[in-house]
Order: sequence, then C-alpha cells, then structure tokens
Amino acid sequence: MKRSKRYRELAAKVDRNKEYGLKEAIALFRELATAKFDESMEVHVRLGVDPRHADQQVRSTVGLPHGTGVTKRVLALASGEKIKEAEDAGADVVGGDDLVQKIAGGWLEFDAVVATPDMMKAVGRLGKVLGPRGLMPSAKTGTVTFEIADAVKEIKAGRVEFRVDKTGIIHNSVGKKKFTAEQLFDNTKTLLQAIVKARPASVKGTYIKSISVAPTMGPGVAVDVQAAVKEIAS
Repeated sequence: MKRSKRYRELAAKVDRNKEYGLKEAIALFRELATAKFDESMEVHVRLGVDPRHADQQVRSTVGLPHGTGVTKRVLALASGEKIKEAEDAGADVVGGDDLVQKIAGGWLEFDAVVATPDMMKAVGRLGKVLGPRGLMPSAKTGTVTFEIADAVKEIKAGRVEFRVDKTGIIHNSVGKKKFTAEQLFDNTKTLLQAIVKARPASVKGTYIKSISVAPTMGPGVAVDVQAAVKEIAS
C-alpha cells in the first residue's frame, strides 16, 4: 500500500520493534494525531477466540467514564407510553412501525438503536439492514428493554458496544485528541476491563493476544499486553 508523505513521517516516530506501555502509547497517540480535525483514538484488541463458534463470541457494552467525544443520534423504537419516555430521555428519533418501514426503505440517519421487546417482531425484519452495520438491538447489549429511557440516557452518556469481528479483533474508539491523557487512559482501561470480563468460558490459552492504539488517520502503536493487563487490574 502506498502511503502519503505525512503518514510515513508519522510512522517514523513509532519504534516497530517496541511494545509500549499503555500510558506511553497514549502519549504517542497525541503526537501522531496531526490531522486537521479532532482525531479519535482507536483501540484494537486481538483475542485468542474463534468467532466461528457461537460460544466464543465476545459482545457486550460498557459505559466509558468520559464518553467518546461524539454525540450519538439515538433512534428509539417503541409504542404507547414508552414513546414519551424515550423522547423525555433525549432520543433523537422515536416511533414504531412507521420508522421500521422507513428504515426498510433505506433511511439510516442514526448511530444507535434501542427498542422495547414488544417491537422486536417488527424490528426483526430489519436484520439484514441493521445487522451488518452493528445497529441491531439486542437484549444482550441492553438495547432491547422496557427500561428504554435508561438505555437512551446511557448511550447518550457514553455507553459503547464492543464486539469481536470475524478475524477475532475488537475495534473501538475511546475518545478524541482533545481529551486529556488521563481521560483517554480511564476510557481505555474501562474498555479493556470489560473485554476481560466478557471472556467466554470456552476459551483456553491466551485471551488477549495483542493491543494497539492509533489515531484515525495515523499509524498504530503496539502496546505491551502483559504490562497493560497489570495496569488495568490496579
């Protein structure tokens, strides 16, 4: 892959033969995030799981203490009194069967979806639309619930979903360059702790194989896994 001059100059700042401490990697991220916009800090965690097996799927949610720096547009699918509850909680778009039809027609101007259980019969028809985009509501991630107001508020406050992809890697943003190093560390620590907690019982051997952090438009920085695990345990 041909890289730009800017990317090559940034890559030269990263020692490819070194695994950095987590705080050290975060400090380096701030040097590498030189784009003309407020870049996100991405965390990539490669796990020792086989996602082809249902009992080795890793998927859950976690509330980041400082949010992600991005305000998510939340769509709530509900009926009856739950519609007003979702609206009062701050959902950006609220509706029922009318919205299901709109989404089926190609409308996707939202970042997260929550639904009440009674709506799932209709929402289930949107699996092919929402599933590939990681937007399908799920009881496992707390996005299918009658406590829809709480779900909306948590997402608005910085709750994120993490899930392993088909290659065994979890990719998540944990904040912006404008965050302090302490805020980025807190968010990263919280995410990693949640990933460790979500370890499937069927997984044997090494669970976290590698960790790297990277700016949106820059090179990745390898993190010392053993040191990071000790840091997040403290």
